[in-house]
Amino acid sequence: MPSVYQLRAVLRGVSPLIWRRLLVRSDTSIGALHACLQAAMGWSDTHLHQFRIHGKAYGIARCAEIGFADDPFEVRLSDFRLRRGERFLYAYDFTAGWVVDIRLERILAFDPKRIYPCCMAGRRASPPEDCDGPWAYLSDLDRHDLRRWEVIDRLAEAVEPFVAAGDRRALDENALREALDGFEAYRRFQPEHFDRKAVNAELRGLATGGGGAA
Repeated sequence: MPSVYQLRAVLRGVSPLIWRRLLVRSDTSIGALHACLQAAMGWSDTHLHQFRIHGKAYGIARCAEIGFADDPFEVRLSDFRLRRGERFLYAYDFTAGWVVDIRLERILAFDPKRIYPCCMAGRRASPPEDCDGPWAYLSDLDRHDLRRWEVIDRLAEAVEPFVAAGDRRALDENALREALDGFEAYRRFQPEHFDRKAVNAELRGLATGGGGAA
C-alpha cells in the first residue's frame, strides 16, 4: 500500500506568494506529477519543463528540444526516499524562467476513500502562459490597479457623446468597442482568484484517467 505525500508548491520570485498544497500518492510517477502540477497551476503544458531532484534532471522528453536519461513514467516519487521537509524543483517555460519550489511537508497514511491527487489549499492565480517571467508578472500586477481607472475613463469617453446628445447615433461604436475590449481584458486578469474546486476537478480527471499514479 503506498503512502501519501503532502507537497507544498510555491512559485519562486513572485510576491504575494502563489502556492498550492497537494496530496499525491508516493507511487506517483514523475510524468504524472508533471501533469498534476500543470493542473494545479492552471498551465497548459505548452512549454518545456524539468524536475531537479537530488541533483538530477527528470521530465518528459520533447523531440529534439530536451531529453532525459530516465523514463518519467517509470520513475516514482517513492524511488527518491524523500524525507519530511526535503525539497526539489520544477522548472517550466525556460524562456520565462518559472520555478516551482516543492517541499514534502508530511507523509500520511493512504486513505482508500480519497481520490488522489487532490489540492488541499492554495492562494492566488498563477501567471498566464504568455507572461514573460516573474519580473514581467510583477509589472503587470503594478499596472493592474491603474488599468481599472483607465478602463473607466475610456468607457466614460465612449458614452459621453450619447449622454450629452441623448441620441444613440452620437455613439462612436469603434471607441465603445475598444473600451469594452479593455474592460474584458481587465476582468479576465484576476490575480487574487484561486478556485480549489476547479483545480480538483482537473485533478480528478487525471486520477480517473490513470494519471494519479501512472
